[in-house]
Formats: sequence, C-alpha cells, structure tokens
Amino acid sequence: MQCFAITGAVSLLWLAVGYTLVFTDGGSAQPFIGSLDKAFMLGVTRDAVTGTIPETVFFMFQMTFAIITPALVIGGFAERKRFSAVLGFSVLWLLIVYVPLAHWVWGGGWLAKLGVMDFAGGIVVHVSAGVSALVCALVLGHRRGFPHTAMTPHSLPVTATGAGMLWVGWFGFNAGSALAANGSAGMAMLTTHMGASAGALAWMFIEWKKYGKPSMLGVVTGVVAGLGTITPASGFVGPLGAVVIGLTAGTVCFFATQLLKRKLEIDDSLDVSPVHGVGGVIGTVLTGVFAATALGGTGFSVQTSIGAQVAVQALGVVAAAAWCAGCTWLILKLIKVFTGLRVSEEKETEGLDLAEHGERGYSP
Repeated sequence: MQCFAITGAVSLLWLAVGYTLVFTDGGSAQPFIGSLDKAFMLGVTRDAVTGTIPETVFFMFQMTFAIITPALVIGGFAERKRFSAVLGFSVLWLLIVYVPLAHWVWGGGWLAKLGVMDFAGGIVVHVSAGVSALVCALVLGHRRGFPHTAMTPHSLPVTATGAGMLWVGWFGFNAGSALAANGSAGMAMLTTHMGASAGALAWMFIEWKKYGKPSMLGVVTGVVAGLGTITPASGFVGPLGAVVIGLTAGTVCFFATQLLKRKLEIDDSLDVSPVHGVGGVIGTVLTGVFAATALGGTGFSVQTSIGAQVAVQALGVVAAAAWCAGCTWLILKLIKVFTGLRVSEEKETEGLDLAEHGERGYSP
C-alpha cells in the first residue's frame, strides 16, 4: 500500500516540478537546482529528444529512480509509522532531499562539475535512501519486541520471488542508464550481474561459516548488496572490477548488518542502511579505483588519477549523507507536529494492514 501510494504521488510530483528542477539549467542557481522551464512538461513535444532518445522516454526512465528511492526509505521504519506520515514524509523528502541531490549529480550541478561518477544511483539512490532510513529508524525507535523477538520474513517464497524479480529488473536501471542499446549498456548489464553474483556468494559463505548453515534470506540479501554496490560503477568498470566490488559488498554489508542490529540494536527493519547505504558508499568510492583504464575501466571524466577521483567520490558521499541526514531529521520533526509519526501500541500490535487500511494480507 505504501509503495503504490508513493508511486502515484511521486509520479505526479515528477511531472509537476521534479523533472524540471533536476534536468534543466537553473541559471545562476545551476550548481544547486534547475529551473521551472519544463514544469508539467511545458514545451516538451512528441519530437523532443534528450541525446538520442525521446525526451518522454528519458522523463519516464528518470521517474522510476525518483519513485524507487523514497520507496526504499520506508524499509527503515516498516510496521510502525502512520500512513499519513508516510505520505507526507515521502512528498517532502522527494522535493527537499532527492530533487536537489539528483541535480547535483545528474543535472549538471556542483558535484557533476567536480567529476563525481555515479552511473545509475550509488549516491542519488542508495546513499540517500540508506542514510535517510537510518535517521528514520533512530527517530521513530524500534518495533515492539525488537531485538528480543525474532522478526523474520512472513514468507520466504515471496521474498525469493521478489529478489529474483529485483535481480532481473536491476538490469533495466543500470544498463538503461547508458540511454542507448550499445556497448556501454551491454557492459553495464554484465558488470551488474557479476557484482550481484559475487555479493550473493560472499554473503552466503560468510553466513555459512559463522552460523553453520547458508540461508535463503542471506543469499538474497547478498544479491541486493551486490546490486546496490555495483550500481554507481556499473557503466564505468570492467567485469573483474565488478567481481571485486561485489565480493566487498557481500562481506562488508554482512558485518554492517550484524553491527547495526545486534550490537547497536537499531531497528532498520529491512536493512536499508547497512545494505543499500553502506553498499552505495562502497560502490561509489571504489568506482574511483576500478574506473581507471589500467584496471579495465572507462577512465575518469574530469580527474586524472585514482587518488583524485577517489577523493571526489568520497566528497560526493559525505555531501550527500550530510544533506540527507539533516533534511530527513527536519522533515520528520515537521511531520510529527502535524500528523504524528508512530501508530499507537494497540495498532502496532494489531498490524498496520488492519489498523490503517482495514484489510488482511492473508485470509484467517
């Protein structure tokens, strides 16, 4: 319900102001935000093109990123936030957090001018969602019973089905970011698959060693870690670089998840921050390494050495994290004043399906 509502709301906002603020020239404000020249797609005809593709196709493709990012954030506060607060938060978050950040990186803003490399959303999607999810989890607090009550997925077959769809669907995001059916798209698809494969196996073997059994939940989480981590690098690195990035993702994200939930006892319900957030940071920084031509990559757009590119990538991560954390905290405080954030203990116990929507996920 939350994801469907976010899809509808973000789609309309993207048409109204989101697209134009990200992808038009903002004049004197260009380093930070675009203009309203194409609000409601004003002046965009059927024949308008962006590069070599119709602008309407570019609009739709970029809209999918705008939709998925706030939909990722909700994983950090699942099962305890009011539906009205989810809607209000998602609308404000898109406009205040996502739109400026996407412009900085993809719209010719100040990070783009420095040469930050983010092929398909390491900073714009995964770092932003991961940091914001962590802030949400901290502000709202944990679910009742956490961490002492086991809170496993309600259906592993559904989890596995979703993960399989996600793995294949990710090719659309990463390969599609080449904006053409060419060698760049083909390499992005190849590196995406290798990163996911390496991430899955790394997570699986670490879990196997640590707990004595490899789990379905673990291997699909490793897939997602690999996918999120290879995302910023996918169009810039070669397949061997992708394997290293994927192995790093599966390993580091596994231990980040252990640290967050078991040691720090932070209830990021769907592991958005330790998987997407940490993975986005790793992938963004390692793009500055494996994009080097000597390591099979495409080379750097502005910087001339690995050290300089890594520094720019790290700057992009820090700037994005600071912007997302500060703005997310302020939005949550604002929403709390008007609608409140959490459902009551009674509603949380009853479950949000019934308490907020009057429906059951399963027939009794």
